[in-house]
Amino acid sequence: MTLYPNLILDALRQVRYPGSGKNLVEADMVEDDIRIDGNKVSFSLIFDKPTDPFIKSVVKAAEAAILAFVGKDVDIAGNIAVKTRHTASPAAEAVPALPGVKNIIGVSSGKGGVGKSTVAANLAVALAAEGYRVGLLDADIFGPSVPKMFDIEDEQLYMHQSDDGRNLIIPIERHGVKLLSIGLLVDRDKAVLWRGSMASTALRQLIEQADWGELDYFLIDMPPGTSDIHLTLVQTLGITGAIVVTTPQEVALADARKGIAMFREPKINVPVLGIVDNMAWFTPDAHPDECYYIFGNDESVDRVAAEYDVPVLARIPLVAAVGDHNDAGSPIALGEGPVARAFAHLAHEVTSAVDRRNDTLPPTIKVDISRK
Repeated sequence: MTLYPNLILDALRQVRYPGSGKNLVEADMVEDDIRIDGNKVSFSLIFDKPTDPFIKSVVKAAEAAILAFVGKDVDIAGNIAVKTRHTASPAAEAVPALPGVKNIIGVSSGKGGVGKSTVAANLAVALAAEGYRVGLLDADIFGPSVPKMFDIEDEQLYMHQSDDGRNLIIPIERHGVKLLSIGLLVDRDKAVLWRGSMASTALRQLIEQADWGELDYFLIDMPPGTSDIHLTLVQTLGITGAIVVTTPQEVALADARKGIAMFREPKINVPVLGIVDNMAWFTPDAHPDECYYIFGNDESVDRVAAEYDVPVLARIPLVAAVGDHNDAGSPIALGEGPVARAFAHLAHEVTSAVDRRNDTLPPTIKVDISRK
């Protein structure tokens, strides 16, 4: 088989970049450096920023397309270089803010009061219980909940010198989870009166000047709604995906729609892994087999999920014990019962969703990874 550049370009026209919907050639993402040596092919793909969340999946899709449309014997695996458009040079690319972190998950909600922080805290604990190395950053600047939920309100933060000579904040560890919160840096009895730039700077410190080490999952408890804080997080980190937490109420679902739309904005461009239906039903402690749909039934959440083509990752029941555990600083996922099992199920669904996103695409015609 004789290989030549146009064959490679034709194959790359079958792969679409999710952010724009254009194929890689049309989007001018293929650098003019295609090299062919026998059956070995190598070239560079150019992205707008080094933290682009689609880098890994686009590279794998490009490999799959070449194997599918050029030939299964082409030596392409590991031969695609990644460059950034503003530098077009691998040596000049920015160093990732968290180089030791495999997956970064944003836990978000369109509005407050839907249990976003409860979901983030218990998901972190459930992932740690499965043996994963987990970190949780409380980025809810104006309503930090992690210190209370993990009983670390009175803890002092310390710094140490890393191997490269930097002074780094040491995260506090509880229940196998590394924790930092903006609430540990301010007076817990006073309102945080910060402008957006001050909040963004504080967040960057907790991300870039902390010794998070090697983590499998780094969860971010984001502020509710949409704000410049979200832009800061996306621009600082290459977020793997986002989870949107909602309740079945129509008013909450209206804001959940806005949250999903925000992540799909070109400036944000973060995949939505799915929806968490929190407070899905009420179960009295004395009658654990009874369910009362006080906020609405499953159909309303399912309708939004279908509308945006995302899965419902888990349905978390509303029981009084959840609040009791939060107040006591002991997430309910640490125990037994239906709520703990629901969070264990959520942890499984999140890891599965991340694996599906990161898996190598098979060498078939199915290489179009654009959103529906």
